[in-house]
Amino acid sequence: MELVLVLVVLGGLTAVAVVAGKTGKRRELARAEAEVEPVKRLAEEDVTALGVELQDLDIDLAGQELDPGANADYQRALDAYESAKTAAAALTRPDDVRHVTEILEDGRYAMACVRARVAGEPLPQRRPPCFFDPRHGMSVADVPWTPPGGASRDVPACALDVERVRAGAEPDIRKVMVGSKRVPYWQGGRAYQPYAQGYFGGFGPMDWVFMGMLFGGGFDGIGEGIGAIGEGLGDMFGGIGDGIGGLFDGFDF
Repeated sequence: MELVLVLVVLGGLTAVAVVAGKTGKRRELARAEAEVEPVKRLAEEDVTALGVELQDLDIDLAGQELDPGANADYQRALDAYESAKTAAAALTRPDDVRHVTEILEDGRYAMACVRARVAGEPLPQRRPPCFFDPRHGMSVADVPWTPPGGASRDVPACALDVERVRAGAEPDIRKVMVGSKRVPYWQGGRAYQPYAQGYFGGFGPMDWVFMGMLFGGGFDGIGEGIGAIGEGLGDMFGGIGDGIGGLFDGFDF
């Protein structure tokens, strides 16, 4: 009789474990989708912006004959657009967006090289994109800037944002939705870190991106909540295991 009882208990615990496992997988999938969707949308918007810039470049170059160097850079920009579009469509997790923004940064530099070659100017120094909105293209200078509630730091900025900051005006900041609020992308949470790393990671350590309030909040609370759920499940099944062990202590097989 006792053996039958143990088998019934084991069957029930197995069913509970299976259900808990499926629920955990659904939660994990929902969490991953919730994190990747806004980041994917951001990447797709950046790819579209590069496509518009390529169209503008086509108009500016109409009727002009390109030398081999300009042709090569122009093809590199086109390839970057196609590669970024493919990579953005294939995004399945926030970390993957880094590859998209790396490609976009390279494509914009290639376009700057085309314009320089056509104008008979030296190739531009490769600088990070504009911190306030990487879609603004390559920065032209570093400008001291103090985020609300944060410390002052030098950040790379495009010509228009350099002018705005030096005049004491608000720069043109790229914002994203977090819940019901629009916040600067660097306050969007950890899911947006790879987005910035792709744009800025190739320019050496840029600690100002990840210091202080930058990339704070956002999805951090979600991660902590899931961690707590995992610990609770671990404790629960640990207790179940101890209980099963106690049941079998009374049997000699």
